[in-house]
Amino acid sequence: MQIVMALMAGLIFGIGLIVSGMTNPAKVIGFLDLAGSWDPSLAFVMGGAILVGVVAFSFARKRDRSFLGATMRLPTATNIDRRLVMGSLAFGAGWGLAGYCPGPALASLASGGIKPMIFTLAMLAGMALFEVLERVSAARTRTQA
Repeated sequence: MQIVMALMAGLIFGIGLIVSGMTNPAKVIGFLDLAGSWDPSLAFVMGGAILVGVVAFSFARKRDRSFLGATMRLPTATNIDRRLVMGSLAFGAGWGLAGYCPGPALASLASGGIKPMIFTLAMLAGMALFEVLERVSAARTRTQA
Protein backbone atom coordinates (compact mmCIF):
# COMPACT_ATOMS: atom_id res chain seq x y z
CA MET A 1 0.00 0.00 0.00
CA GLN A 2 2.90 2.36 0.74
CA ILE A 3 4.26 1.92 -2.79
CA VAL A 4 0.85 2.69 -4.29
CA MET A 5 0.50 5.82 -2.14
CA ALA A 6 4.05 6.92 -3.01
CA LEU A 7 3.24 6.46 -6.70
CA MET A 8 0.01 8.46 -6.33
CA ALA A 9 1.78 11.27 -4.45
CA GLY A 10 4.50 11.37 -7.11
CA LEU A 11 1.97 11.48 -9.92
CA ILE A 12 0.01 14.28 -8.26
CA PHE A 13 3.24 16.19 -7.63
CA GLY A 14 4.40 15.71 -11.23
CA ILE A 15 1.06 16.80 -12.66
CA GLY A 16 1.12 19.85 -10.39
CA LEU A 17 4.60 20.75 -11.65
CA ILE A 18 3.45 20.46 -15.27
CA VAL A 19 0.21 22.42 -14.75
CA SER A 20 1.99 25.19 -12.80
CA GLY A 21 4.63 25.67 -15.50
CA MET A 22 7.54 24.58 -13.30
CA THR A 23 8.69 22.16 -16.03
CA ASN A 24 9.09 25.01 -18.51
CA PRO A 25 12.67 26.34 -18.17
CA ALA A 26 11.75 29.60 -19.94
CA LYS A 27 9.05 30.30 -17.36
CA VAL A 28 11.41 29.49 -14.49
CA ILE A 29 14.18 31.68 -15.89
CA GLY A 30 11.60 34.46 -16.41
CA PHE A 31 10.73 34.15 -12.72
CA LEU A 32 14.40 34.37 -11.73
CA ASP A 33 15.08 37.36 -14.04
CA LEU A 34 14.39 40.11 -11.51
CA ALA A 35 16.22 42.76 -13.55
CA GLY A 36 14.52 41.92 -16.87
CA SER A 37 11.00 40.87 -17.76
CA TRP A 38 10.16 39.28 -14.44
CA ASP A 39 7.32 36.73 -14.45
CA PRO A 40 5.89 36.59 -10.88
CA SER A 41 3.46 33.72 -11.57
CA LEU A 42 5.72 31.07 -10.02
CA ALA A 43 5.80 33.07 -6.78
CA PHE A 44 2.13 32.18 -6.37
CA VAL A 45 2.92 28.51 -7.02
CA MET A 46 5.67 28.61 -4.40
CA GLY A 47 3.47 30.54 -1.96
CA GLY A 48 0.75 27.92 -2.33
CA ALA A 49 3.27 25.13 -1.81
CA ILE A 50 4.64 26.81 1.31
CA LEU A 51 1.14 27.28 2.70
CA VAL A 52 0.27 23.61 2.13
CA GLY A 53 3.64 22.59 3.63
CA VAL A 54 3.16 24.68 6.77
CA VAL A 55 -0.27 23.17 7.39
CA ALA A 56 0.90 19.63 6.61
CA PHE A 57 4.02 19.84 8.80
CA SER A 58 2.14 21.37 11.73
CA PHE A 59 -0.34 18.48 11.50
CA ALA A 60 2.40 15.87 11.03
CA ARG A 61 4.38 17.20 14.02
CA LYS A 62 1.51 16.13 16.28
CA ARG A 63 1.54 12.53 15.03
CA ASP A 64 3.77 9.56 15.79
CA ARG A 65 2.73 7.55 12.73
CA SER A 66 1.67 8.31 9.18
CA PHE A 67 -1.79 7.44 7.86
CA LEU A 68 -0.30 4.20 6.53
CA GLY A 69 1.31 3.32 9.86
CA ALA A 70 4.94 4.25 9.12
CA THR A 71 7.00 6.00 11.80
CA MET A 72 7.03 9.79 11.34
CA ARG A 73 10.59 11.08 10.85
CA LEU A 74 10.58 14.85 10.50
CA PRO A 75 13.73 16.97 10.15
CA THR A 76 15.12 18.32 13.41
CA ALA A 77 18.18 20.32 12.28
CA THR A 78 17.88 24.08 12.73
CA ASN A 79 21.46 25.26 12.29
CA ILE A 80 22.62 27.19 9.24
CA ASP A 81 26.13 26.03 8.43
CA ARG A 82 28.60 26.25 5.56
CA ARG A 83 27.31 23.06 3.92
CA LEU A 84 23.73 24.34 3.88
CA VAL A 85 24.73 27.71 2.44
CA MET A 86 27.03 26.20 -0.20
CA GLY A 87 24.43 23.61 -1.17
CA SER A 88 21.77 26.30 -1.47
CA LEU A 89 24.04 28.41 -3.65
CA ALA A 90 24.85 25.44 -5.89
CA PHE A 91 21.15 24.54 -6.16
CA GLY A 92 20.20 28.13 -7.00
CA ALA A 93 22.97 28.49 -9.57
CA GLY A 94 21.95 25.26 -11.28
CA TRP A 95 18.30 26.26 -11.23
CA GLY A 96 19.08 29.67 -12.68
CA LEU A 97 21.39 28.35 -15.40
CA ALA A 98 19.28 25.41 -16.52
CA GLY A 99 15.76 26.46 -15.55
CA TYR A 100 15.27 23.08 -13.90
CA CYS A 101 15.39 21.77 -10.36
CA PRO A 102 15.20 18.04 -9.55
CA GLY A 103 11.42 17.51 -9.44
CA PRO A 104 10.55 19.40 -12.63
CA ALA A 105 13.53 17.85 -14.43
CA LEU A 106 12.27 14.35 -13.65
CA ALA A 107 8.72 15.30 -14.67
CA SER A 108 10.12 16.80 -17.90
CA LEU A 109 11.79 13.51 -18.82
CA ALA A 110 8.37 12.34 -19.97
CA SER A 111 8.52 14.92 -22.78
CA GLY A 112 11.44 13.04 -24.31
CA GLY A 113 13.48 16.21 -24.71
CA ILE A 114 17.27 16.19 -24.63
CA LYS A 115 17.61 19.14 -22.19
CA PRO A 116 15.86 17.48 -19.22
CA MET A 117 17.82 14.30 -19.96
CA ILE A 118 21.16 16.16 -19.91
CA PHE A 119 20.18 18.02 -16.74
CA THR A 120 19.10 14.79 -15.02
CA LEU A 121 22.31 13.00 -15.98
CA ALA A 122 24.38 15.96 -14.73
CA MET A 123 22.35 16.04 -11.51
CA LEU A 124 22.90 12.32 -10.94
CA ALA A 125 26.62 12.72 -11.65
CA GLY A 126 26.77 15.55 -9.12
CA MET A 127 24.98 13.40 -6.52
CA ALA A 128 27.40 10.54 -7.15
CA LEU A 129 30.39 12.88 -6.84
CA PHE A 130 28.99 14.21 -3.56
CA GLU A 131 28.63 10.66 -2.21
CA VAL A 132 32.21 9.80 -3.19
CA LEU A 133 33.56 12.97 -1.56
CA GLU A 134 31.49 12.32 1.58
CA ARG A 135 32.91 8.79 1.90
CA VAL A 136 36.47 10.04 1.36
CA SER A 137 35.93 12.73 3.99
CA ALA A 138 34.45 10.23 6.46
CA ALA A 139 37.34 7.83 5.88
CA ARG A 140 39.85 10.62 6.54
CA THR A 141 38.05 11.60 9.72
CA ARG A 142 38.12 7.99 10.96
CA THR A 143 41.84 7.59 10.27
CA GLN A 144 42.68 10.89 11.99
CA ALA A 145 40.68 10.02 15.11
